[in-house]
Amino acid sequence: MTTLENIPKNTLVNLQSEYRKTQIQDILDQLDRDLIGLIPVKTRIREIAALLLVDRLRKSLGLSSSNPGLHMSFTGSPGTGKTTVATKMADILYKLQYINKGHLLTVTRDDLVGQYIGHTAPKTKEVLKQAMGGVLFIDEAYYLYKPDNERDYGAESIEILLQVMENQRKDLVVIFAGYKEKMDKFYESNPGLSSRVTNHVNFPDFTPEELLLIGKLMLEDKQYIISEESEIVILEYINRRMQQPLFANARSIRNAIDRARMRQANRIFASGNKVLTKADLVSILPDDFLQSRLFTEI
Repeated sequence: MTTLENIPKNTLVNLQSEYRKTQIQDILDQLDRDLIGLIPVKTRIREIAALLLVDRLRKSLGLSSSNPGLHMSFTGSPGTGKTTVATKMADILYKLQYINKGHLLTVTRDDLVGQYIGHTAPKTKEVLKQAMGGVLFIDEAYYLYKPDNERDYGAESIEILLQVMENQRKDLVVIFAGYKEKMDKFYESNPGLSSRVTNHVNFPDFTPEELLLIGKLMLEDKQYIISEESEIVILEYINRRMQQPLFANARSIRNAIDRARMRQANRIFASGNKVLTKADLVSILPDDFLQSRLFTEI
């Protein structure tokens, strides 16, 4: 047994050197570049990464390890970056040698639960086999549990997941994701599952200003430009869209931009101009958004 007394007093660990070796900072920097806002999420991911690094350093000195739980819960609305962050989390776990492959497998209930007796176990086990060595990301995980349906086989899938999460913790990390309120009820209904999920990360909705910036970055990535007048219209579009059903944050903004690009193309085609300038091809005008039903159906 290793004790503080039998560890040489001159044993030194260069934290910064070890941190640089893992290349974790590169992953965190990329997360900052890829995602606007989400400061609480980024802070939580840094905290988890720091805990895992220190745990690894303790092991290297022969100190006892708390075996930090790695299974996680990502809660929040659609389009808030949960899958993107899960991918980066898989990279961090791989760099710190907590998983040996580092890939992310994203699934839903349909990938895990069968339609008849004897169908669920093979489906779930096949998914787990594919995910081994990496991270299994289960989106809308609350759909796995349907207590009001006696003929539902989701409970069987959960039982298999629990066994693997407990017995093969060194081979697989599971991230459950979905709306916070529904996920809270899901965990309340499955105390065995809740006890195995130690890291809970909540993803806040983006503000209108953050969504505008996200939209601008999406347009820049596709080599489009917008004027200040267009920005004002887009911000108004965002405020109106946020009040509509099925709003999905960045996902909804991406869809709106795709429709604006379609209107721009149709506008150019309908103009009848035989000669087009580069500016014609890259400019998104206010009217390309103002033709949305959010402005026309008032």
